[in-house]
Amino acid sequence: MNSLDAGAGPAMNTEDGGARPIVVGADGSPSSLAAVRVATREAAWRHLPLRIVHAFIWPLMHVTMGPSEAGPGEGGLRHDAERTLAEAAALANETDPSVSVLTDLMTGAPSPVLLRAARDAELLVIGDRGLGGFTGLLVGSVAVQCTAHGRTPVLVVRGEERAAGPVVVGADGSLDSVPTIEAAFTEAERRKAEVVAVHSWTRAGGHSHGEHHDHKHDTATVAEEEGHLLEQTLAQVRKDHPDVRTREHLVRGRPAKVLIELSKQAQLVVVGAHGRGGLTGLLLGSVSHQVLHHSYCPVLVVPRATG
Repeated sequence: MNSLDAGAGPAMNTEDGGARPIVVGADGSPSSLAAVRVATREAAWRHLPLRIVHAFIWPLMHVTMGPSEAGPGEGGLRHDAERTLAEAAALANETDPSVSVLTDLMTGAPSPVLLRAARDAELLVIGDRGLGGFTGLLVGSVAVQCTAHGRTPVLVVRGEERAAGPVVVGADGSLDSVPTIEAAFTEAERRKAEVVAVHSWTRAGGHSHGEHHDHKHDTATVAEEEGHLLEQTLAQVRKDHPDVRTREHLVRGRPAKVLIELSKQAQLVVVGAHGRGGLTGLLLGSVSHQVLHHSYCPVLVVPRATG
């Protein structure tokens, strides 16, 4: 374990073949400590190192905070930041001593710092709420920014952590949803859990065909079409994860509401960071935003594939 002030430097270099780390943000809040525990378990599962990052801002131009235990000035504030990292590292070691831990004290605002640190990471883990620490910002706002702008999957630790229950994933049937579904199957395989694939739509039944149109027939037709679309999307991923049990949840309704309701019994909800809307809007940023704020369990947000 070592401590490094990364300043405005580059993300961790993995070009030499080094393992891509699990990155976790720490500010000393209960939420971030929970994130450290989860990140340590993720690192152990994946046989990867853990990188604990704390964002340090100096000077503090508009932050109200109490006096530092180490005394006034940058030295005292820096000492507090280093202590926060040391406590997080100790918690990681207590959670799983086999995990290799690196601590980074990085200069800058939290969102840019975490996004920079996560460039070459396998996963970024953050808490949903925090004290703000030396930043004056809620972790919740940082979570939203990281999931919206990051190119690395982000695990937001919130709600209740459960060792049992399904992995719930949202799918809109588009090619953009395939990486999200793939991530859900991978998580379910690791956790020995079932995947509940949710496909929700809100269209009433296609185009209007006049005053005497049979809407009941139209709704049934749409449901059949949507079910076929979900089945096609899942088929692309099932072949690579033949041992993962799958249950399809097809429902007409608001996608965020459906996912949040299912999160009450799930151990993880997986959503896409962005989407085109298409038939359902299930991967729209607004839906992910709602799930982030209201899910009853941790949420994994998967970025859209690039390239």
